[in-house]
Amino acid sequence: MSLDPTPPDARMPPAFRLRPAEPRDTDALVALIVGLAEYEHLTDQLEITSEKLATHLFGPRPVAEALVAEAAGGALLGFALYFTNFSTFLAKPGLYLEDLFVLPEARRVGVGRALISAVARLAAERDYGRFEWSVLDWNEPALQFYRQLGATVLPDWRICRLTGAALQRFRTEP
Repeated sequence: MSLDPTPPDARMPPAFRLRPAEPRDTDALVALIVGLAEYEHLTDQLEITSEKLATHLFGPRPVAEALVAEAAGGALLGFALYFTNFSTFLAKPGLYLEDLFVLPEARRVGVGRALISAVARLAAERDYGRFEWSVLDWNEPALQFYRQLGATVLPDWRICRLTGAALQRFRTEP
């Protein structure tokens, strides 16, 4: 997969480049995730540490992947974290975008579009049946951005989640 966000016919040096996340990015990714939580007013839910993230992205059994947008000087401007899921109806895997975040100062210059386009391209190259994500209903800038990409916002579906004590009860229930 080509991670160059610049179209092939416009080979001017980009202000950023996309690349797969590497272990050296873990601390910067955690800082970006904190920035995302602040934007979404969800910092009270943060339990992330560099060690936890590194285990799940780069450990012996990775369960997620990430792309990062890196500025010319090496600073990370944003990231897309995704993982494989499966559609029983299509009988094919898909990609689920867990999080997409771009620093405020790097927005509106193509970083977010490049990240989401790269993940969509990856899903297409892998012959997956779907590329999905969730968005908060109040996040109108994101909703507009996703609609401009051609995404359908599914009005009839709601996310259900078990977490914390509710999930842990299943350890002992038959």
